[in-house]
Amino acid sequence: MSGTDVKAFLAQSASVVHACLTAELEEFPKVSIVEAMAYALQGGKGIRGFLVMEGAALHGLPREAGAYAAAAVEALHAYSLVHDDLPAMDDDDLRRGRPTTHRKWDEATAILAGDALQSLCFGLLAHEHCAADPAIRAVLVAGMAEAAGARGMVYGQALDIAAETAEAPLTLDQITELQAGKTGALISWSGWAGPTLAAADPTRMRHYADALGLAFQIADDVLDVEGDAAAVGKAVGKDADAGKATFVSLLGLDGAKARARDLVTDACDALTPYGDKAERLRALAQYVIERDR
Repeated sequence: MSGTDVKAFLAQSASVVHACLTAELEEFPKVSIVEAMAYALQGGKGIRGFLVMEGAALHGLPREAGAYAAAAVEALHAYSLVHDDLPAMDDDDLRRGRPTTHRKWDEATAILAGDALQSLCFGLLAHEHCAADPAIRAVLVAGMAEAAGARGMVYGQALDIAAETAEAPLTLDQITELQAGKTGALISWSGWAGPTLAAADPTRMRHYADALGLAFQIADDVLDVEGDAAAVGKAVGKDADAGKATFVSLLGLDGAKARARDLVTDACDALTPYGDKAERLRALAQYVIERDR
């Protein structure tokens, strides 16, 4: 399966997610904060939402059965990017090839839009259309709270900020821990959410997603060195300019690429019992380390 095929099925799932999010935002007041929410939700690869829907399909549900949970994680991810781009955080002017939300509007609007996107995530997960069984909805909500909070994504972000002023660069183990939170936690949640919706064992999908998330971040570090800003859609070279320790700075470019390939192998090995049904997920794992953005 080619990279073009992967982009096509990512686009298919993203269209379902976008339709769900658009319908939800139609119910909100027509104010600038909601416009900023919609703006922040545009673009992106849609990998997290795809993982939810594909994981559901892999365990016998229609892909659309995962739409609300997929929309929820994409809303949470969009909130994290809006806040991560703020001057007090990464201070970025470009995201997904467009001005960041605080540049398009202002910092206050961006902060509030991010807050609202986070709330939207939990509202979608709690909705009866997410899962008929309230116990499953509760598991998804609790898991998202864990993945997004001070033991997951926010924890990783805090470690990242602290590293900027640390006396010594982070070690490989410390960077791995940081990225397991900052990037990996939401990808891990997305991996086990699909089988959870189907009331199936999420262990293998969790293993797959954990390896995928780390491979994704290593690929991002490689793109920060080799990538073209126009293709990536955001500034590149910032980590090196800031003197931050990354997988590339610690392992070297070739070493980082080799580690990413090993992780893709680990991810695909976790899918072995699913046979040909998991071909899209295997292709996604390969795409993650070969992408140009």
